Amino acid sequence: MSPSRVSVIIPAYNRCDLLKKAVDSVLGQTRKDFELIVVDDGSTDGTAALLASYGECLHSIRQENKGPSAARNRGIAEARGELVAFLDSDDCWEKEKLSSQIEAMEANPEYPISHTQEVWFRRGELLPQKKIHRKPHGWIFAQCLPLCCVSASTVVARRSLLEEAGGFDESFPCCGDYDLWIRLSVKHPFLLVDKPLAWKDGGRPDQVSFRHRVGMDRYRIAALEKILIRPGFLSPEQGEMALRELERKCRIYGNGCLKHGKIEEGRRYLGLPERLRPSGSPEDVHEFARICTND
Repeated sequence: MSPSRVSVIIPAYNRCDLLKKAVDSVLGQTRKDFELIVVDDGSTDGTAALLASYGECLHSIRQENKGPSAARNRGIAEARGELVAFLDSDDCWEKEKLSSQIEAMEANPEYPISHTQEVWFRRGELLPQKKIHRKPHGWIFAQCLPLCCVSASTVVARRSLLEEAGGFDESFPCCGDYDLWIRLSVKHPFLLVDKPLAWKDGGRPDQVSFRHRVGMDRYRIAALEKILIRPGFLSPEQGEMALRELERKCRIYGNGCLKHGKIEEGRRYLGLPERLRPSGSPEDVHEFARICTND
């Protein structure tokens, strides 16, 4: 194993055919002071044999299937590096990704976390990105609220920052990254290395985002609810921004439920913003959060 200035974590579940490309893109980095940790999240395909074929080039951990958030957290717990980088098992990196990002963070030590631009492709074809999908720099809390504006496969962060934040919320079957970036962006600026250093492969039915594409906003709503009920966590301005975004998401999702005959669920979401105001019942709010994250 190489010296671990940075720990690279790949969560993997039944992606043997794509995982090799991800692993090779890490091992081919121009910067070599890293350890590679692959968390096999209960795969039933040839993932274990593939990882074994790399020998001591990587550290393989196997656990029962718990989802990507739990797999990333297991990697963080095992990491020895001062910095942690994430890569999804169906994505890959440009060879200078780690060197560019770590050098940028060393030159800007006030930033405890960084990310990069990325290239999207689907079935081998490049996908154009809209302006809204360009990655932001600095104090990005406002940009994090409408959508997940940070891609996990582009992130390098101080391990201490992730540990202090409690890592990824394992109760979220999807949108765990949205939840974490929001929590971190409340208190910390994000450094953008403005280069497309990661390649993101999308649109496949095995992806978490595809499986939960219907009703995904209920998990984002739950993430907003978490920070809104946390005493003293948000500034008044941040609280107002988060509440406005929650109202927007609840209106869209709640009306969608009503349209499809889910009357009780729709009314519950449409009424959530009022319950989250200072006069709202904490018991109602926590019960709502439990419902939101119960997949």
